[in-house]
Amino acid sequence: MTLFFHELRRNRTSLIIWTSVIAFMLAVCVFIYPEMKGQMSEMTDMFSDMGNFTAAFGMDELNFGEFMGYFGVECGNVLGLGGVLFASILGISALSKEEKDKTAEFLLTHPVSRVKVTVSKLISVIVQIFILNFCVMAVTFLSVAVIGEEADIKTMLLLFFAYFLLQIEIGGITFGISAFLNSGSLAVGFGVGIMAYFINIISNLTEELEFIKYITPFSFTEGGYIVNNRALEWKYILVGAAMLTASLVTGFIKYNRKDIV
Repeated sequence: MTLFFHELRRNRTSLIIWTSVIAFMLAVCVFIYPEMKGQMSEMTDMFSDMGNFTAAFGMDELNFGEFMGYFGVECGNVLGLGGVLFASILGISALSKEEKDKTAEFLLTHPVSRVKVTVSKLISVIVQIFILNFCVMAVTFLSVAVIGEEADIKTMLLLFFAYFLLQIEIGGITFGISAFLNSGSLAVGFGVGIMAYFINIISNLTEELEFIKYITPFSFTEGGYIVNNRALEWKYILVGAAMLTASLVTGFIKYNRKDIV
């Protein structure tokens, strides 16, 4: 547990900043909705005429005249991208930063196994992602209550849960990758998150490319599907869980066999 709490202390500033920024941006999106509400029907008509652009971002299935339609898009833009970038940073630096900061040799000379080190760091990543999402969700629900808007609580919870799973998958995949790196390369982490985002956009452009949805966790965070069906697409979640497991197992094996310098 000592290493786990050390990781939390080590990343507390980053966690506070990312949580504050994402929560603030989502709160702003909620607070400006009453001012934009009268224009939303016109925006819905405008987006409906934009063809593939609208489909690429999943806006063709949402009614912007309703709060949940509006929130489904804004939640994806803010919590989706922001949360994924945060999870990428955590995952990609979890194991590799010890070698980058020249602390690996000191850490591993203590009576603690590499398995314990790896597990402690993985748990710290998951806990930090949970803290971010819990705080952001609390601020968002408070903001909705302040503006007096009636919202579908179940659908909002499903949206938050979907983005939590998204961040866990990205964080886990980059965690596995970090075992192969000798330095905390943020570019690699950001690349994984951004690539997953754009793969989902491309998959929405045409039915011929819909099969690539299975390789991006953004596929099960589609606001249109969640808002309209009040459910998650578990076929994509299960595939994502398999990819996450494979990445973690590979990372564990690599880190416990690699020469630490």
